Amino acid sequence: MMEIKITQDKGFKGYTLIEAFPGIGLVGPMAGSYMVEKLSMEYVGYINSELFPPIASIHDSMPMRPARIYKSEKYKLLLMISEFTIPPALVQQLAEEILSFAKKYSLQRIVSVGGMPSEKPTDNIYVASSDADILKKAGKAGIESIRDGVVAGVSAELLIKSQEYGIKSFDVMCEVDPRITDPKYAENAIEGLNKLLDMDIDLTELDKEAKAVEAKIRELLKKVRDSHEQYAQDNSPSQTGPSMYA
Repeated sequence: MMEIKITQDKGFKGYTLIEAFPGIGLVGPMAGSYMVEKLSMEYVGYINSELFPPIASIHDSMPMRPARIYKSEKYKLLLMISEFTIPPALVQQLAEEILSFAKKYSLQRIVSVGGMPSEKPTDNIYVASSDADILKKAGKAGIESIRDGVVAGVSAELLIKSQEYGIKSFDVMCEVDPRITDPKYAENAIEGLNKLLDMDIDLTELDKEAKAVEAKIRELLKKVRDSHEQYAQDNSPSQTGPSMYA
């Protein structure tokens, strides 16, 4: 069972939902965590599933669920962020829940943030969408539209299925070296969001913040893998194979 639980429902009609789950280069979590900090976003809910790893995140001595929802009233934003990789078997179910949530609360659009692999990353920012207005706005802002490529994970499901729900959506992506993480990736992504969502998020402290976030997420991802492998050993001694969180 997948559940999106809102703990502080003050109405989100017309809000934009940003999905910032872990992916290549950890662009989403780095950008999302920085936005939470800089915009003083308010915690308003969480995502839960019985198949999520049994972990809790500790922030400022406060235990929190690792998949959370934040709100910025100033920019009419909701942000979904996760500190563990969404298991492949749950991607479609989670995307469906997010789309149902967006429909229920009359959200304006869904935006995903992520990276695209490149041997020699540039600072170029890209957008993928079926929304002609967004593509036109992106072009005026110097953001390239992707003509051929691949989007994966929850972002892909949201991009494809949002049309079925009558919800606008687009992906903001930047080039990344898949072997490393770099705060510059998050900076490029937020720069794209600033232009496309008419925001003015200050990026001057992102380098310091993103490095700290990246270190925390990598440590947490390792703990998730370790705990999952230990759980599998304890409950299914004969089971072998790679961790689903690898």
